[in-house]
Formats: sequence, structure tokens, C-alpha cells
Amino acid sequence: MAKYLVTGGAGFIGSNIVGELVARGEDVVVFDDLSTGHEKNLEGFGSEIEFIKGDIRRSDEVRAAMRGIDHVLHQAALASVPRSIDDPVLVNDVNINGTLTVLEEAKNAGVKSLVYAASSSAYGETEQLPKTEDILPHPLSPYAVTKLVGEYYCSVYSQVYGLPTISMRYFNVFGPKQDPASQYAAVIPIFISHLLKGKAPTIYGDGKQSRDFTYVKNVVNANIAASKCGKASGQMINVACGGKYTLNELYSMLSRLIGVDIDPVYAETRPGDVKHSHADITMAEDLFDYSVEVPFEEGLKRTVDWYRKGA
Repeated sequence: MAKYLVTGGAGFIGSNIVGELVARGEDVVVFDDLSTGHEKNLEGFGSEIEFIKGDIRRSDEVRAAMRGIDHVLHQAALASVPRSIDDPVLVNDVNINGTLTVLEEAKNAGVKSLVYAASSSAYGETEQLPKTEDILPHPLSPYAVTKLVGEYYCSVYSQVYGLPTISMRYFNVFGPKQDPASQYAAVIPIFISHLLKGKAPTIYGDGKQSRDFTYVKNVVNANIAASKCGKASGQMINVACGGKYTLNELYSMLSRLIGVDIDPVYAETRPGDVKHSHADITMAEDLFDYSVEVPFEEGLKRTVDWYRKGA
């Protein structure tokens, strides 16, 4: 049994990771300030986890949470491109200063590995598709900048201090426990929640922009595998399904799954949005035997079923 610290463990991705770790019999500490995460995401775990309410920017709180930890899965962040455009200073503070604090305390605690939740937004707009890890980053939003800086800090902590880190560039993760109520909610929970209520969601742009939508179970598996990898320290690695779907295609698929026929509302493209996103996942496959356990369409079905039960 290993002891894991999951920062942001009450959030969407973090709580899914926590659930899998508990199912595997691992020792789990959850660290979250509940600013965007929810305690309800941890319901059912009870005494199987230790929950610490804390801020990743506070060294003393992070230091206390690191005691006895083998592996850190650093998911805590203020996500969302629009949020970063609205408040770049706060997003910078949490995502960069918070990540630096986590790295420093992980180094001091002598943890065996740290897996960092990076983002495909670091690539920005590139002509090359699918996107490989050697493409020069070109972030288009403050959020993308903060996640890219976090990658660089992880790499430096590996090279300079010998802290084993891996940065996982997530591509449009979706699934159960993703909050549709936030003003910065992602597209899939917004579409599903609107369609279940018989309301027309908004598509920003012409809907022809494409995404490599990645069901959360694949990301969970990748995090745990990477934590035990023992190689690729300091690397940035794509985690996705390796597919490409437009928002219009996504909307049509969800409409069929939910059984409604509602025309979406189209609006102006939002600043900072990337036109196309499609991952090459060869490096993850080679380094820690990553595979897509749940394909996109199956993930959509599971996600719709989960939201139906909660509706």
C-alpha cells in the first residue's frame, strides 16, 4: 500500500482519482480548499480517506499534508480559460505560486513522485495535428500560461533537485462529478444539463472547432500509472483519447443520447479559445502503457447516465 496526496481531491478530476485509489486499497489524503471542489464529491469514502482543508499557496498547510506521503497527484488549480481572462492575477497566484509551493514541499518531504495536471491549452493554435509533445508551446490565455509555467517548474525541480515529476497534458476531460452550475463550466456538462432541462445551450463560434474529448477514467488511470512509472521524470506527456470531434458533432450525439431535438444558440467566439485540439498519445502508451479504456462515445453515454440520475 502506498500513501497518496491528491491536491484538489474534492474537485471533478481529483475526486475521481480518489475513488479509484480507494478502490485499489491505497492510503489517500485529500487536500482541498473547497473553493471550486465540493465535499459531496467525497461522499461515501468516509474513514477510507483523510481530508485536509487547506490552500496550496500556504507552505505550512501543504507541509503538514505531505508528511508520510509517497506520491503526489497535483490536481488543484483554478481551471477555465474564461475565468483566467476575467481574473488573471488570482489564477496566476493559485496556479503558479500554489504549484511552486507544492513542488517545494514535495521536494522537502522526499516524495517518490509528483504527477502534475498540465493542460493541452499550452499548445495554443498550431497547424500540426495531432499535437505531439515536441511542438513549441503557444499559449493563448492566462490560464494556458499558468499551466505551462507549472510544467516548467516541474521539469526544473526534476533536473535541479531530483524530484521525480511528470506533467500530464489533459485534453478536454469530461465525466461524472463535473460541475455544470459554475459560470466557468466546461462544454459537455453545460450541454447535458441544458438538454436534460429542455433548454438550448450556447455554442461559441460556428461549432466547427474540434476537441479531443477525454473521459475521466482514462485520466485517472494515467495519473496512477505515471506515479509508479519510475521514468520520464521532468517530461510533459499528452493524456487523451487521440480522437477529434467538433462541437456540432458533440451536440448532435448528446441530443440523440438524451432524446431531444433543440437547436443550439450560436454566439461570438470567446477570446483565448483554441480552434482545433487533437492529441498524439504515443508517448504515454510507450512510457507507462497508457491505453484508452473508455472511448469517447462510451464515455458520453456513461456521463449522460450519471447526470440523469442526479437530475
